[in-house]
Amino acid sequence: MVAIHRRPSWTIAESLATPEAAYLNRRSLLQAMGITMASATALAALPGPARAQEADPTADLYPAPKNDRYTLDRDLTPEEFNANYNNFYEYGTQKEIAAAAQQLVVRPWEIAIDGLVEQPMTLAFDDLVRKIPLETRLYRHRCVEAWSMTIPWAGFPLKSLVALAKPLGSAKFVRFETFLDPAMAPGQNSFLYPWPYVEGVTMAEAANDLSFIATGAYDKPIAKQHGAPLRLHLPWKYGFKSIKSIRRISFVEEQPVGLWEAIQPSEYGFWANVNPEVPHPRWSQASERVLHTGERVPTLLFNGYAEEVAGLYAGMDAAKLYM
Repeated sequence: MVAIHRRPSWTIAESLATPEAAYLNRRSLLQAMGITMASATALAALPGPARAQEADPTADLYPAPKNDRYTLDRDLTPEEFNANYNNFYEYGTQKEIAAAAQQLVVRPWEIAIDGLVEQPMTLAFDDLVRKIPLETRLYRHRCVEAWSMTIPWAGFPLKSLVALAKPLGSAKFVRFETFLDPAMAPGQNSFLYPWPYVEGVTMAEAANDLSFIATGAYDKPIAKQHGAPLRLHLPWKYGFKSIKSIRRISFVEEQPVGLWEAIQPSEYGFWANVNPEVPHPRWSQASERVLHTGERVPTLLFNGYAEEVAGLYAGMDAAKLYM
């Protein structure tokens, strides 16, 4: 029998993809962007952990080998934009939280794996990140607020972590939980949010090839404002599903209720799959603003990953799948 390999709909010819050197060489990228000396000075003024990735004990793992299955049809978001436009409500509701997020203490960092598993365990992040081979993937990121980025994440497939956890057959969902430390994260002092941040996916979603645990970006360990030391990335869902700074991973039978769903379930549901035809109750999702260019482009169903994930939802009530 001859195996037939189909290229996913979101890939393009290698000749049209962003050249690898364009994101491997940060200096060339800055020159191409025309970054001013003032911008460089502002970056240098950030606290040491924002700049000194060389102090990270996992820095030798980066750059991780590039997985060429995951390419893009638009340029990568330059790191200088990505690093300074973030949602991380533990450190404030504004987008410019990079400096505040340096309060995040990422060592020691342990991840508890529990619930419906053969044997609950607690793993030190620095041990976990060396248990599973890392790779770099170029992924889209679509925020529910109708802006988008494209990012070279490094990390490993979520399904590899599921295999390590050895869940029982009765597990139907994976529940993720971040840290709870109001002294370290001032935003957690707000009574408006049900801390800690929680999110979840089905076991089938966790097993999909696209589901990714990111431990790095732009060829170095992941920055604190992006959710160090490890975060989830689900490129076909709105960004609030991609929980940052994971502390606990639980395999459960009941569907988890995420932080945003708990606050406003009519606007932020469990599924949160990208669909241009289903508006947010307060704005359209038909188009998105590309962060670093300001250009508005049409939003794609499942953020351009329909071929890979649409089958996960066959026969389900479509009304609930997109918000």
